[in-house]
Amino acid sequence: MNADDLARRIVVRHREAGYLRLELPAEICHPTAAIAIDAVLHHVAGVYRVTFYAAQRRLVVSYDAHVCTAAEVARALKGCLHALPEGEAGDVPVLAAAPAVARVTPALQDAARQARRAFVQLRSRIEALRRPKAPPGSLQAKLQPMLANALTEKAIINFLNDLVAFYLVKVHWELISQRWLKNPVKHADAWLTIFYLMFLLVRYRKAIAAEAAKPAAGPVPVVQT
Repeated sequence: MNADDLARRIVVRHREAGYLRLELPAEICHPTAAIAIDAVLHHVAGVYRVTFYAAQRRLVVSYDAHVCTAAEVARALKGCLHALPEGEAGDVPVLAAAPAVARVTPALQDAARQARRAFVQLRSRIEALRRPKAPPGSLQAKLQPMLANALTEKAIINFLNDLVAFYLVKVHWELISQRWLKNPVKHADAWLTIFYLMFLLVRYRKAIAAEAAKPAAGPVPVVQT
């Protein structure tokens, strides 16, 4: 198969931000070629779904428009055409390979049991750290309130929220520095999303601070007459 000839026969049926639908030549509509194309496209940063339709000889690619473009998807597809395996004579033009049936093996069952035991042990250790049996006046007893506050559900959620925020900044840093800052009007939707997420994070933190500042409810005094 000639890669240039195959590339010229690939027709774009629909294209929009994050979505690309192509019509493929019949020569590459066999299972082995479909598996190879699927593997190549999933290696493109931003591509999260590759769907084949056998009857229409269609290929649908869904991707994050902020991470990659339709041109990058097309270049990846064109680059793999020369290395696609040829179909056998008896091959039926089926694009999507049948998904393998998941089988629960004894090894997987044993791994699941070990994971459950490890989770129970971890939970018991955390509880022991939160409620240690320390003598009064010792350093461990003094550090106990700080450790208990650090292991509360709210503290863990706050830590995970900060971790997710830093991770999102790290993943999108190239887009922020190379595209969004240079043309903020064009990428106004991305900036609005960032501001809204920051608003939610700040409001959540303020709500927690306000709740922590509330005085603990004491016993209701009984007035004798």
